[in-house]
Amino acid sequence: MVRTSVLADAMNSINNADKMGKRQVLIRPASKVTVEFLNIMQKNGYIGEFEIVDDHRSGKIVVQLTGRLNKCGVISPRYNVKISQIEKWVTKLLPARQFGHIVLTTSAGVMDHNTARRKHVSGKVLGFFY
Repeated sequence: MVRTSVLADAMNSINNADKMGKRQVLIRPASKVTVEFLNIMQKNGYIGEFEIVDDHRSGKIVVQLTGRLNKCGVISPRYNVKISQIEKWVTKLLPARQFGHIVLTTSAGVMDHNTARRKHVSGKVLGFFY
């Protein structure tokens, strides 16, 4: 079977493990985008520590769950988002204005929508979590 999106599979396994009440989840394969997405989730306190296991193949990531995550997902295709359109995407994807984060990939790196607005950069939408 062909894996179409590594990031979508990772978010799906985190969602399922969190709903089951698990304390940790194994994500494979690992990718740079997945690691950056998890870094943003960790900075905002939605997940605990995560460890990248190098198995000389595609790699694995072991994520400690805190139980604070309600939902995380990936937006496919990766739509272009202008700075003026960020608010539209926030109302479309998140349950409330001050609740949750949209992850964007920009020329300045992978960041959430608040940081992108502060740095005045736009890019493509990767996903969301709340």
